[in-house]
Amino acid sequence: MQTSLIYSRKEKSSVLISTLLGYGIDFYNILIISFIMGAIQKSLNISLTEAGIITTVTLAGSVVGGVLFGWLGDRIGRKNSLLWTLGLFSVGAILSAFSWDFNSLLVTRAITGIGLGGEWGAGIVLFNEVWDKNRRGFGSSVIQAASTGGIAAASIVAVWSLSTFSPDWGWRVALLTGGAPILLMVYVRFWMPESKLWLEYERMRAAGELPPEKAMAANPLIEIFKGASLRYTLLGFLIVSGYMFAFYSITVFMPGYMRNLGAAPEAIRTVTIVFSTGLAIAFLVFGWFTDSLGRKVGVVGPTIISIIGFIGIYTTAGTNFPGSLLLWPLFGWYVLWGIGQTAAGMFGCWFSELYPVELRASAVSTIYMVGRGIGSVAPFVVPVVASNSANGIAGGMMVGLAAAVICAVAALLLPETAGRSFAVIETKARSAA
Repeated sequence: MQTSLIYSRKEKSSVLISTLLGYGIDFYNILIISFIMGAIQKSLNISLTEAGIITTVTLAGSVVGGVLFGWLGDRIGRKNSLLWTLGLFSVGAILSAFSWDFNSLLVTRAITGIGLGGEWGAGIVLFNEVWDKNRRGFGSSVIQAASTGGIAAASIVAVWSLSTFSPDWGWRVALLTGGAPILLMVYVRFWMPESKLWLEYERMRAAGELPPEKAMAANPLIEIFKGASLRYTLLGFLIVSGYMFAFYSITVFMPGYMRNLGAAPEAIRTVTIVFSTGLAIAFLVFGWFTDSLGRKVGVVGPTIISIIGFIGIYTTAGTNFPGSLLLWPLFGWYVLWGIGQTAAGMFGCWFSELYPVELRASAVSTIYMVGRGIGSVAPFVVPVVASNSANGIAGGMMVGLAAAVICAVAALLLPETAGRSFAVIETKARSAA
């Protein structure tokens, strides 16, 4: 019997709530350790180099998780994949709170990273298959905006735990809170629906009703590198890795750079709050218009703003903090650059609209996490460039400008997909509109 592809309002709401919470907690778990790493170093006697290795392994784990859980999303379903990824990074977060040395923390954060890597792809694909085709851009941007809530929550919990508990327990309590997705798993298990597109495809596969080319298709992780899908996948890698490289080249170094220019910790905290708030609002504004203006505009437009921000940051990089953020041009350019980061709001819906149902989770999750992994080398590249630049770290951060240009150019080469309808049986890769 054919599966109904219609969702009730309650089902749509449960998917939205689950995806919002999941992505916010995802960012929370990624960033919480950066706020408490100093305390961990003292407690476990971990060197700065070892701390960097832990961060790197967590990011590497997220790439593995993105590929693995993306594939599982196409094999066992979006909902089941999401449950597994939530469970894995919850367990990893809880176990990491009981680490006793560098090696134990390294292993548990690797587990956490693998789980984190799969969460975004599983959730965002399910959301886009459930949501109204004419509002996918806005919906995906709302979900991406949840990351700012995760960032804010991580900083608040870190300060609270370190100031409330002993030096050896403060960081442990902070990491324990990262196990909250176990509660979200209960909600997902009982209230969130499975993708009906995927269920119908699986019904047809089991009944032998698929077209011959679908029935004989290889593993989804192979299919995304064949035919027209290959072009979309490679361009997707360029878009996401370019975006992520540009993002990390500024965000990792700007707070410390501002401190070196005389900004007090209180001023840096205000900068972070304004930056996060502005980014969240920009996600919503740009997302609203991309459903009518298109995915290209949603990526290229903000990226151009980002490029202008890069230039402004470079030209004002030598200005010391004047005592007021409103009078500091570097602050203004940094916020403008931040608004340009809203291009990420289009990744989930655009990549979802490019691939058919049987490849969608593998493609979206793999593109995003591999791209994030490639982009994460920026913190290693920037200092090298800075050491050979007359402008020091300001010159080093500008390597992200080239990455932003690559992101924009690659986006221009992808077909427009805004408003695409999803069907159970589609061509191997979506053709241009």
